[in-house]
Amino acid sequence: MPTSKQQLGIFGETMVVKHCSCPKCKKEKTLKTLPPNFKCADIVCDFCGYLGQVKASNVSDINKVPPRITGAAWGPQSARMEAGIYFPLFIVLVNKKDYSIYYLSADLQEKEMFIARKPLSKTAKRAGWQGFYYDLRKVPKGAVVRLK
Repeated sequence: MPTSKQQLGIFGETMVVKHCSCPKCKKEKTLKTLPPNFKCADIVCDFCGYLGQVKASNVSDINKVPPRITGAAWGPQSARMEAGIYFPLFIVLVNKKDYSIYYLSADLQEKEMFIARKPLSKTAKRAGWQGFYYDLRKVPKGAVVRLK
């Protein structure tokens, strides 16, 4: 049984696949979800191979992008950044049954917007695991675009 956070993530991916066309080839209904735990990407275009990351967040106002969103594992993200690889980001903001979808292109992302979190304690179930945050205050004004 998925946790509430996993259910939120599944909802976000489902809404992006259902309502968004591929940003690269512009084809509709070609975005598909990747298997759970696929590193640094959640969706793929089955026409052109475009990869994208989806992050969903519960918010009080779906019309205002929060300053910070929780990312995933820092290790894979850090390694990709060192190689100059960034994935476009779909942000799904949820308030009860209402939601909105925003998009941030990979070419507008900078290292400074990725903030490493403190590793989990030695007594934690996943001891030593380290996540990160997207600091959206560090992206250029107007870079995060509303799609729905």
